[in-house]
Amino acid sequence: MSNDNRDSNPPYVLGHSDHELNRLRAQARFLEPVTRQFLREAGIAQGMRVLDVGSGAGDVAFLAAELVGETGMVMGIDKAPAAVSAATAAAQQRGLRNVQFREGDPAEIKFDRRFQAVIGRYVLPFQADPSAMLRGLARHLVQGGLLVFHEPDWTFVRSFPLAPLYERACRWIIDTTELSGQSWNFLDRARFVFTEADLPPPTMRLHTFVAGDSNAREWLMGVGDIVESLLPTMVKMGVATAEEVNIESFRDRLLQEARSNGSVIVGRSEVGMWTNA
Repeated sequence: MSNDNRDSNPPYVLGHSDHELNRLRAQARFLEPVTRQFLREAGIAQGMRVLDVGSGAGDVAFLAAELVGETGMVMGIDKAPAAVSAATAAAQQRGLRNVQFREGDPAEIKFDRRFQAVIGRYVLPFQADPSAMLRGLARHLVQGGLLVFHEPDWTFVRSFPLAPLYERACRWIIDTTELSGQSWNFLDRARFVFTEADLPPPTMRLHTFVAGDSNAREWLMGVGDIVESLLPTMVKMGVATAEEVNIESFRDRLLQEARSNGSVIVGRSEVGMWTNA
C-alpha cells in the first residue's frame, strides 16, 4: 500500500510470506463478524460498487461482495503481487463473478468508473501519511460516497489474573510495530486522519475481545501467529531474542498459562470508522 508520498512508506512489517497470507486468512475468520457489523452499519448494501484497498488475501473483498450481491461489484487492490495472485485464485475457487483484484497503488491507480464506497481493513496504520492516502482514495468516489475503515488498537490489552507471557508478547508486538513506524494503536489518531484529509469527522465504533482461559484459544493462537510473522523484525530491532520467544513452544505456553492462571484475556480492540466524502 502507498500514498502520495509513497517512497517514504516503510516496508510492510509483516511481509507477504506464505505463513503471513495463511495468518491473514485465520485472522479474517476471527474478524469477520466485527467487519461485517462495521460495513453494514456504515451503509454497504446491495447493488453498490465498492473498492477494497489493501485487499491482501481477499477476505474483506469477499465479505463486501456478499453484502453488495450479484447486482453490485467489488474491486480489490493491493501492491503485493503474491497477495493479488492468492486473492484471485480464491475468488475463482469460490466461483465469484462480482469481485476482481488488481495490483497497484489504490490512491493513484485510474478507474473507468467511480465507486460508491471505499473500504479497507488494517490499512491506514501502514501508511506514512494516512490522511494523504484518504485524500487520494476520496477521488475515486461518487459525490457523497462512503469511506469505511476497520483498524486495530492494542491500547487496552491486559490479563487478570496476570498472564505474564501474554502481556509480554503484546508488548513485543506493540514495540515492534511502533519502532517500524507502523504503530497499531490507531484509536487516538482515527478522527485526526480523516479531518486532516479535509473529510467530515468519522462515525466511530470500538469492539474489544474479552474471554476467559479456554474461550481465549483462538485469540491466543492469533497472537502466536503475529509473533511468528514479526519475529525476524523483533530480533533485528532488539525487541526480543529468538531464544526468549522460542516460537516452537510459544503457542502452547500461551495457552497453558491462561488455563493454569484462570486468566481473563483482554485482546486487541477493533476500531470502525466511516464518513461520506
